Amino acid sequence: MVDDERDVRQLLSTYLNLQGFSVITASNGREALARLGEVQPCVILLDLMMPVMDGVEFRKRQQQDPRWSAIPVVCLSAKHDAEVIAQSMNLAECICKPFDIERVADLVRRHCSSGGSC
Repeated sequence: MVDDERDVRQLLSTYLNLQGFSVITASNGREALARLGEVQPCVILLDLMMPVMDGVEFRKRQQQDPRWSAIPVVCLSAKHDAEVIAQSMNLAECICKPFDIERVADLVRRHCSSGGSC
């Protein structure tokens, strides 16, 4: 899960952990790329607007690396045109903030088996 909002990271990681998933968090795209070198997640939950490296730049770099390019990415964003941006980035789905936490969990379930990393 990549989001610069600490509360969002904590909420989602706690909830998904309770659902049986192992969640790794990053506060920006640069940190997320470093984490990809450590673990192979089954899905990436990605905010678009972040400091240091935003979601668009992260996705470009993720797609350029064959080790990570097949990992599905779900956009979680408050950006008004997030769905249009998500389509242009070839993302699995886009959920607008504020989001329904159970909808996010359902998406994770679709991409991961219980106990997988997200």
